[in-house]
Amino acid sequence: MSGFSLKRLALTVLIALLACSSSFQACSARKAMYTRQLKTIGKGHDGYNYQDPKLMDEGNGVTPLKNTGSSTFNVLHYGAKGDGKADDTKAFEAAWAAACQVRGSTMMVPSGSVFLVKPITFSGPNCEPNIVFQLDGKIIAPRSSSAWGSGLYQWLDFSKLQGITIRGKGTIDGQGSIWWNDSTDESESETPTAGDSLYSSKQDSISGELSAKMPSTKPTALRFYGSSVVTVTGITIQNSPQTHLKFDDCTGVQVSGVTVSSPGDSPNTDGIHLQNSQNVVIYSTNLACGDDCVSIQTGCSNIFVHNVNCGPGHGISIGGLGRDNTKACVKNVTVRDITMQDTMTGVRIKTWQGGSGSVSGVMFSNIQVSRVKTPIMIDQFYCDKNKCQNETKAVAVSDINYVNIRGTYTVNPVHFACSDSLPCSGVTLTTIQLKPAQEVSQSNGPFCWETYGQLKTNTIPPIDCLQRGKPSKNQLHSNGDSC
Repeated sequence: MSGFSLKRLALTVLIALLACSSSFQACSARKAMYTRQLKTIGKGHDGYNYQDPKLMDEGNGVTPLKNTGSSTFNVLHYGAKGDGKADDTKAFEAAWAAACQVRGSTMMVPSGSVFLVKPITFSGPNCEPNIVFQLDGKIIAPRSSSAWGSGLYQWLDFSKLQGITIRGKGTIDGQGSIWWNDSTDESESETPTAGDSLYSSKQDSISGELSAKMPSTKPTALRFYGSSVVTVTGITIQNSPQTHLKFDDCTGVQVSGVTVSSPGDSPNTDGIHLQNSQNVVIYSTNLACGDDCVSIQTGCSNIFVHNVNCGPGHGISIGGLGRDNTKACVKNVTVRDITMQDTMTGVRIKTWQGGSGSVSGVMFSNIQVSRVKTPIMIDQFYCDKNKCQNETKAVAVSDINYVNIRGTYTVNPVHFACSDSLPCSGVTLTTIQLKPAQEVSQSNGPFCWETYGQLKTNTIPPIDCLQRGKPSKNQLHSNGDSC
């Protein structure tokens, strides 16, 4: 009996141990699964959901597992170093490829890191819509000529997307000084100043950084092409080799809370450049650059710019339009509630001789200027070359309204230079009060040539040169290439 009991007891203990072992494995498996789910849907220190890199497909390191519940793709999880030295381009490409597959996803560039990224395109049209590019860190451009080949037009390029947003408190730094050093500025050359000399000496000091000459084609820092419902908000773009932010062939654009920062003598560094784009709103933005704060080019309509601070720079411009005998069409532009200081021009329309098409339906209102060379300008003889040939054809300029433009100027308050064969018409001025800056000992008065319209109020100074009514030979509708 005792032997049988001992055998029975041993068997019972063995069964219990096996059951416990099985239960422990099941518990461990459930714990591992639970932990894995936490890693997938958990939040980082900045409050965003992250995709655990361990849950990525090991085949290519890009495709996320299905049904993980995550829609945020952090570049650090795709191999980015973020030390400002290592090339993080492939990590950005991989993170974008993953985000591109998920509707409403977020590609995260986290704060506290500096990412060196070579020229890159974040492209559709096969991406899901409504992607957010969350920029809280800093992205810098390469400084070596080898990264740019023979020259490129874009650095960070977003192409053929629907519902694309770039937002955050981060910075895009084009490190443009190495491009400006040997650059020849062909646009709007000005009389050299003490600032120009300072710029030259400053650039001479960095010339030793160049191992090879940079390409003559300078890239735009951030460009959107062929996209709809585009939002850029909160970020800083600085020191672009050329234009800072460009929209080409886009619709439904909103720019707000953006800061553009480059030296006033950095060549061709437009703040925001619009071309062939419609339904654009730009507001609550600070633009300091070496060219136009906002440049509105051909194919643009329904443009609304308000509550923008501009300076230094060349002001807010429509054009130049009609270069090389091309057709240009711009209509329905409103620029209001703007402050400008130390700019070359204030609000300006510039067209080339020999062009065709039209500019119409423009309102400039509530513009406050300080030490601006020429606050109000229409120039149908625009030329940024040494010499331009006289032409009879011109881009028609009509229905241009100036309301409540006040402040100080350093050269002349108003400059209207319109075409002999196609004069400007429908130019109206209301509540214009412009006085010479205190430091200016001599200044010129208003200038008008072939400009027709109406003074709706008295102006300071009196703009007596504006011709009342319409031109005797109104050719606005006889332009065969009108829009």
